[in-house]
Amino acid sequence: MAAAAAAAAVGGPQPPQPELPAPGLALDKAATAAHLKAALSRPDNRAGAEELQALLERVLSAERPLAAAADSEEAAAASSGGGPGAAEEEALEWCKCLLAGGGGYDEFCAAVRAYDPAALCGLVWTANFVAYRCRTCGISPCMSLCAECFHQGDHTGHDFNMFRSQAGGACDCGDSNVMRESGFCKRHQIKSSSNIPCVPKDLLMMSEFVLPRFIFCLIQYLREGYSEPADVPSEKDLNKVLQLLEPQISFLEDLTKMGGAMRSVLTQVLTNQQNYKDLTSGLGENSCAKKSHEKYLIALKSSGLTYPEDKLVYGIQEPSAGTSTLAVQGFAGATGTLGQLDSSDEEDQDGSQGLGKRKRVKLSGNTKDQSIMDVLKHKSFLEELLFWTIKYEFPQKMVTFLLNMLPDQEYKVAFTKTFVQHYAFIMKTLKKSHESDTMSNRIVHISVQLFSNEELARQVTEECQLLDIMVTVLLYMMESCLIKSELQDEENSLHVVVNCGEALLKNNTYWPLVSDFINILSHQSVAKRFLEDHGLLVTWMNFVSFFQGMNLNKRELNEHVEFESQTYYAAFAAELEACAQPMWGLLSHCKVRETQEYTRNVVRYCIEALQDWFDAINFVDEPAPNQVTFHLPLHRYYAMFLSKAVKCQELDLDSVLPDQEMLMKLMIHPLQIQASLAEIHSNMWVRNGLQIKGQAMTYVQSHFCNSMIDPDIYLLQVCASRLDPDYFISSVFERFKVVDLLTMASQHQNTVLDAEHERSMLEGALTFLVILLSLRLHLGMSDDEILRAEMVAQLCMNDRTHSSLLDLIPENPNPKSGIIPGSYSFESVLSAVADFKAPVFEPGGSMQQGMYTPKAEVWDQEFDPVMVILRTVYRRDVQSAMDRYTAFLKQSGKFPGNPWPPYKKRTPLHPSYKGLMRLLHCKTLHIVLFTLLYKILMDHQNLSEHVLCMVLYLIELGLENSADEESDEEALVCGPERCHDSWFPGSNLVSNMRHFINYVRVRVPETAPEVKRDSPASTSSDSLGSLQSSRRPKVLQRENSGTAQVFSLVAERRKKFQEIINRSSSEAHQVVRPRTSNKWSAPGSAPQLTTAILEIKESILSLLIKLHHKLSGKQNSYYPPWLDDIEILIQPEIPKYSHGDGITAVERILLKAALQSRMNKRIIEEICRKVTPPVPPKKITAAEKKTLDKEERRQKARERQQKLLAEFASRQKSFMETAMDVEKIFSSDSPENDIPMEITTAEPQVSEAVYDCVICGQSGPSSEDRPTGLVVLLQASSVLGQCRDNIEPKKLPITEEEQIYPWDTCAAVHDVRLSLLQRYFKDSSCLLAVSIGWEGGVYVQTCGHTLHIDCHKSYMESLRNDQVLQGFSVDKGEFTCPLCRQFANSVLPCYPGSNVENNLWQRPSNKSIQDLIKEVEELQGRPGAFPVSISSETNLSKEMESVMKDIKNTTQKKYRDYSKTPGSPDNDFLFMYSVARTNLELELIHRGGNLCSGGASTAGKRSCLNQLFLVLALHMRLYSIDSEYNPWRKLTQLVEEMNSQLGNEEQQPEVPILYHDVTSLLLVQILMMPQPLRKDHFTCIVKVLFTLLYTQALAALSVKCTEEDRSAWKRTGALKKNTCDAEKSYEVLLSFVISELAKGKLYHEEGTQECAMVSPIAWSPESMEKYLQDFCLPFLRITSLLQHHLFGEDLPSCQEEEEFSVLSSCLGLLPTFYQTEHPFISASCLDWPVPAFDIISQWCFEINSFTERHAEQGKALLIQESRWKLPHLLQLPENYNTIFQYYHRKTCSVCTKVPKDPAVCLVCGTFVCLKGLCCKQQSYCECVLHSQNCGAGTGIFLLINASVIIIIRGHRFCLWGSVYLDAHGEEDRDLRRGKPLYICKERYKVLEQQWISHTFDHINKRWGPHYNGL
Repeated sequence: MAAAAAAAAVGGPQPPQPELPAPGLALDKAATAAHLKAALSRPDNRAGAEELQALLERVLSAERPLAAAADSEEAAAASSGGGPGAAEEEALEWCKCLLAGGGGYDEFCAAVRAYDPAALCGLVWTANFVAYRCRTCGISPCMSLCAECFHQGDHTGHDFNMFRSQAGGACDCGDSNVMRESGFCKRHQIKSSSNIPCVPKDLLMMSEFVLPRFIFCLIQYLREGYSEPADVPSEKDLNKVLQLLEPQISFLEDLTKMGGAMRSVLTQVLTNQQNYKDLTSGLGENSCAKKSHEKYLIALKSSGLTYPEDKLVYGIQEPSAGTSTLAVQGFAGATGTLGQLDSSDEEDQDGSQGLGKRKRVKLSGNTKDQSIMDVLKHKSFLEELLFWTIKYEFPQKMVTFLLNMLPDQEYKVAFTKTFVQHYAFIMKTLKKSHESDTMSNRIVHISVQLFSNEELARQVTEECQLLDIMVTVLLYMMESCLIKSELQDEENSLHVVVNCGEALLKNNTYWPLVSDFINILSHQSVAKRFLEDHGLLVTWMNFVSFFQGMNLNKRELNEHVEFESQTYYAAFAAELEACAQPMWGLLSHCKVRETQEYTRNVVRYCIEALQDWFDAINFVDEPAPNQVTFHLPLHRYYAMFLSKAVKCQELDLDSVLPDQEMLMKLMIHPLQIQASLAEIHSNMWVRNGLQIKGQAMTYVQSHFCNSMIDPDIYLLQVCASRLDPDYFISSVFERFKVVDLLTMASQHQNTVLDAEHERSMLEGALTFLVILLSLRLHLGMSDDEILRAEMVAQLCMNDRTHSSLLDLIPENPNPKSGIIPGSYSFESVLSAVADFKAPVFEPGGSMQQGMYTPKAEVWDQEFDPVMVILRTVYRRDVQSAMDRYTAFLKQSGKFPGNPWPPYKKRTPLHPSYKGLMRLLHCKTLHIVLFTLLYKILMDHQNLSEHVLCMVLYLIELGLENSADEESDEEALVCGPERCHDSWFPGSNLVSNMRHFINYVRVRVPETAPEVKRDSPASTSSDSLGSLQSSRRPKVLQRENSGTAQVFSLVAERRKKFQEIINRSSSEAHQVVRPRTSNKWSAPGSAPQLTTAILEIKESILSLLIKLHHKLSGKQNSYYPPWLDDIEILIQPEIPKYSHGDGITAVERILLKAALQSRMNKRIIEEICRKVTPPVPPKKITAAEKKTLDKEERRQKARERQQKLLAEFASRQKSFMETAMDVEKIFSSDSPENDIPMEITTAEPQVSEAVYDCVICGQSGPSSEDRPTGLVVLLQASSVLGQCRDNIEPKKLPITEEEQIYPWDTCAAVHDVRLSLLQRYFKDSSCLLAVSIGWEGGVYVQTCGHTLHIDCHKSYMESLRNDQVLQGFSVDKGEFTCPLCRQFANSVLPCYPGSNVENNLWQRPSNKSIQDLIKEVEELQGRPGAFPVSISSETNLSKEMESVMKDIKNTTQKKYRDYSKTPGSPDNDFLFMYSVARTNLELELIHRGGNLCSGGASTAGKRSCLNQLFLVLALHMRLYSIDSEYNPWRKLTQLVEEMNSQLGNEEQQPEVPILYHDVTSLLLVQILMMPQPLRKDHFTCIVKVLFTLLYTQALAALSVKCTEEDRSAWKRTGALKKNTCDAEKSYEVLLSFVISELAKGKLYHEEGTQECAMVSPIAWSPESMEKYLQDFCLPFLRITSLLQHHLFGEDLPSCQEEEEFSVLSSCLGLLPTFYQTEHPFISASCLDWPVPAFDIISQWCFEINSFTERHAEQGKALLIQESRWKLPHLLQLPENYNTIFQYYHRKTCSVCTKVPKDPAVCLVCGTFVCLKGLCCKQQSYCECVLHSQNCGAGTGIFLLINASVIIIIRGHRFCLWGSVYLDAHGEEDRDLRRGKPLYICKERYKVLEQQWISHTFDHINKRWGPHYNGL
């Protein structure tokens, strides 16, 4: 089309006409282009250039499309009809022509590609693309490869995975900055650029001229399209603009794909500042350009950005005033000359909770902040393009274009700088965006490509202040959502925190920026700059402090909280992502000694920030009660850098620690969290709702624990190692609110804790101390030891799969830190501590996964309960670990009883932390331990075995960690003056253990029993007294006089604190605030306290020995072992690890105490000599029972319950085993052996079969009035139709060439046969000649349980009214068997019959075969002679009819109606006998396709075939066959007038008897007989049919062989014709058949093609005999099965080769006198009712008369394929990747799109769209439709994107599981982990088994309705 015409077609105002003469426009485009190219090639090309400019002006006018489209909707509608759209296409055509310079555009593209030196792949993809990541080859953890590069490279044995891209990405193949060269694919293995020829100048010359205009035109469009009204432009408008620009951007994208040569031209164009200036300045006379420039300025301004005109002094050139502090009011308030801040953000986003208005925020930073935040100046196309890309919220097309350019190095640098320049603007747009998720993904898609490259990141950091920009932008971002902190001092707090309810935090909007920051910190050069820059560190700590104390929880004391806020998700995510991950990134660069300085910097600014924080929240020494925050990122930064400093940098810990006062403050909040955890688990926070439990769990959960609880505990360990131990211990008990409990008195009152919480809080406090003292994670363990300990803890709780272990083991959470999950050490540690348990498959069981379980030696030596407690999210896991440990000890015989958590020796402490052990050697702890031991011994309230266990653990820890040698004189050194201050003389546990305490003065309530005592002489045993609960403090102290003073932990702690404050600060006058607890003491005045003196006279050692007596329940049970064997002391063999219970623990402690000091040894011996009776005398049994026995009783009750449950489970299991016969899943199911479905010959006196009703429980016969029925499941099945005749199983197609055609399936072959017969023969006769039901046949199975039909109806009624039911539809008649819960949908009535007559029927009679034949004929002629008269409607007959209706409705109409006349009775007749055929054939398949195994089979007692036969027979007798059409006549009588049939030509003939299917005939004959059938009639029918079958076999054989063979056989047989046994010789019969058939045309037309079909085998007599036997076997098998069901005879078992003879004798075909010596001949079974040759010639005559006309078809019908192989599902490839790669991008054949959820049918290989609306037909989605067509309602689909198999059964579906497992035996549903998957043959077998046996409904439990939507 000519350009002039294009101009004419354009709507809207015309631009000024350029000077080009009009005729020039009409020229052909190509000619114009060639002319211009020539003009421009001249040395003086100005004229050419002007001409080109003019043309471009003309073609690329920017006004048109948008003016037209934006102004009116109609225009947009018109655009499809050649409006603006056509003009644009025209413009693009011009551009293409011009670029090609007159040649063809495609040739031009090819030419440019030839010069592509690209060594990089750079393929850009968007979300949901499948890519690969190889950790072995990656340098940067973000490295990714496209599938093509991955498969072309060699990654065998590497640690790789496939993943679905979340945000999009680009292929890094060929980029050695990001990955190792060994991993490059074949295409990108470094091409040296030398062998790429230089680009000829003229090739790209036109591009250099045309592209600037083109890009400018695009920018103008973008400016035009962006209208900046008062409100934000709606997304719809933006999208409309983008849609219009789609072709232009796509054109640019195509250019980038032309390779390196074109990309470098584009780079020049995009970055050339002169071009940009000339075109966009908006100067000059072009009004259109002016307007466009104004729009651009407006857009800049509205974005809150200033455009610094050259006149304005640039912000940075002002004299910088150092670190001036700007006060920024929120984000409003203009600041100085530096332009106005973005105020559009001020909409009040405080969220629904209205959490306080924003307060002023102090922001310190350089003035350059403003230039960072608000100044943008564009100098090139690239910069403005990015600006608009951001403005339009990162349209996917633009992003892809910008990224496609990245392989060009020059562009990459320019673009990265531009991106950094726009960083602040990106943040602002992101905050405003409504689609922040999509936008975040697009931002990261770009930034991850730029910042993963270390070289580039370093360059931008140096040249563009990248770090400053990032930190500032993050700070600004968070400032918009700050609120006042309510922690500590609500009124006067100056601290601000982020508001977790804000959208910014709730939706993770900050994620892209933080992610970029983490990414650049992973580069060492960048991280070092950050760590060296003090200003940045200050700003960053400022940022972190915004999160310090966020999401504060206040304990609800009265009402339950109304609204449970879920803000804690946001809070934990924010701390992990915005604080912890950057911290781990920085830590990864502080690994060596040289980096000490960095750590000092961080620690210094951390402490400063913490000091500011304490001041801001006004903190002195007591935390505010009842509030807790889990977020202390500053504490954690401090802790982690300390740990790193000591562990890797050999820094002296004390040099980086602050003073004592600061340490005291530092420990308060982490300790508060530990106490709150105990409170939460004690249900003290229950009124705050579930979310507080959620927080407690998240805090310790594997992804958070090493950024949360681990640093907290470490920090507490550091504080404990440096602070006064007495102060620390008393702080702990005070925080846990159990100080008042620690009194010798039997009663006390607790002002701060309810009685029911005391015990668990005390346990919490002691457990915390044990963890604090035993945990070595940061105190000296190596990384591998830590990994091992973590792994052991997880495995001890439960066996784990490999992936869950990877998930549960806290890895360094910064993914870029270089510690890779699944790294080498992980695997090696795993194999050292665990054994792999491969998945086991029981056919009925659940699908198991491969699990790892701890090795025996791990239980024996490494199980560490402390670690388990620290790492459990759910408390039940601790119990689970203990139970597993107990089971191991019992099983290995190491310890029979109930063991206590084992004591484990710890790894040695790092020298810096030695002070931690002083906690174990301080008097306060010893007083606590003494008091608790005493209380336990005295059976005081609220003490548990757990408390005792922890007390002993602490004592043992103390003994392990005592000073090496203790001098026996130590006690004297202290001197008397020291003694008054405390109970114990010194602080060493070893010596304090033997110190006797005589009297203790206690404060007790007046009501306590101790008060009544007058003299101190009273013994302690009386003081037991009543055990009510109320309490009062404190631990007590001894004076010289021997009576004692009350010792108060709290007072002690206050004193210490005061001392420290005085020492460390000059403000000695500062008053310590009064104790806060009086504010919240218990309501109601407590009883008055009074002082009493208790006589104790015990030491820790004596208490321990008495405890031993108490625990063992024997007097004097402890006997020092060294008295017998002195060796024990000399060479003590104390194991590192000890199993046992409390008694062994006490013995171990006493032994250690004796080992450490001679005096202890002596004192122990003394105490033992005294033979003290146990303290609580035995007579006080009541009190003792109350407490001690409570535990025991609970334990016993628990054991009883376990026992009952176990018994119940085993009963249930044995029931299920009998019920399901799990091993033989093929059966259907029932334990009722007494249902006599098999006829019992033993007891002739039983008159009627008796049935039990499983609903009402009554037994009785089934009667006509009250019939009983069998619970059955009817289902349509196409399994039979899937049999094929070849042995080679079909494979699932995985290439385009492999296709599966269903021609050779059983169903297809039968279909073809029926339609062939229907073409040539009479319809009614055809419908008797075959069976249907190969597809959509009805299979009936039962669990064997019976019920009254009226009971069943009421049962269904009750199900209908029950609302809870799921999984099946009562309206469709579905229910579960009331006894065994097996799925069912109908009831098959049991026919009332007696057993006796059956026995009579079975007696053999001696009638001749001729007589029997006559009887059979007569019986068949009697219409409906059935004992039940149908005319009188009885309940039974009604039920028979209704079940027949059910059977019909089970399958679709198309599988029932085959007749040409719809609704003909012949159809029903065919359907009914085919149901019998289907069930027999399926049973045969379940038995493996033959009857060699014999036996009654498991199906015996559960088969419903007998009852089914009676129902079918009853209905078939309603249709009588006219006697002349009855095939029985043709089989048993010779017809005289043969020709009469052929007389009437116009009528179609009947089907010749040789074309009949013999098995069908058998069923027709038997079902037409009155039931029950007599055995001799049955045998007679079988004998007659066998003669026909044998003749068919001979005829088929004669057709199969060649002409020569035939004539040879004809001769040999004719010679023997007159021998006596002629009728039983196959040779004679064969020759006769051949000669008879030769009379017709059957053997004619023996063309060449015929010979090709027949395999040229030489037929030997043996092979012929085998052919005949194989032909007859299927019939014999079905007949034997039928006989087995009708007469209850067992099937004999046999070898495969003798199956024929065994079955034929079992059926009575073989004469009894038959000799077995000589080889068996099948012909000997023949018993001809009429002379053989006569009847054969009669049968052959029918065939000949047909083949006169249709010889071909006649031959095809004779050869029946009878040898079907068993049905199989398609064979799947070994590796899942082969399936995935072929199918996940395959297009659907119906809708030709790539489906979102592709699936493939495992039965036939059809590819379908799961849930795809595109392929929906009449409201059925494709999978459901396919399941009906392929499996008659059963579909088995493999979901390609999930690797899972889904089963559709009728209207329900279930997820079956996966048959592909990874190397660790695990499924990977949804391919989340993307590890290589391999077929699990056992699982696939189980799946196939369930399909063949129709047991999906019974075995899979989770079914749901699919509403046709799959």
